[in-house]
Amino acid sequence: MSDHDPDYSVGYGKPPQQARFHQGQSGNPRGRPKGSRNLSTLMAKALNEPVVISENGKRKRITKREAVLKQLVNKAASGDAKAIQLLLGEIRQLEGREPPSTESVLFDEADRELISQLYDRFRGSRAEATGASDDAKPSRDRGSEP
Repeated sequence: MSDHDPDYSVGYGKPPQQARFHQGQSGNPRGRPKGSRNLSTLMAKALNEPVVISENGKRKRITKREAVLKQLVNKAASGDAKAIQLLLGEIRQLEGREPPSTESVLFDEADRELISQLYDRFRGSRAEATGASDDAKPSRDRGSEP
């Protein structure tokens, strides 16, 4: 398109041709500097720094992350209501993220029967929609898990 194309109308979402970025030119030429870190990276680095603490009369090196958690748990144990609230929130969040146990993944007989009924209902509704009968479809082995 040329600058003087009579078919091109300038308007919303259609800037003048001379105001557009040229091919291969960025709208933010300086951009984000290489090696700059985001907040989560900086926080992780700060929390993983070692610190020396005194525990039971002995000096010990632990990360700042561990020190913060120890202080939070100790304050909650001493009865600080705000610390208890924070700690319980973290516990709930951690319990929600745990992977399911192997027992909950396995199906018992009632689950298999329900899945089988749902499969039959779905297969029946598809057969009605296509006009085919259930006899034309191959039977499914009910003993295996879906």
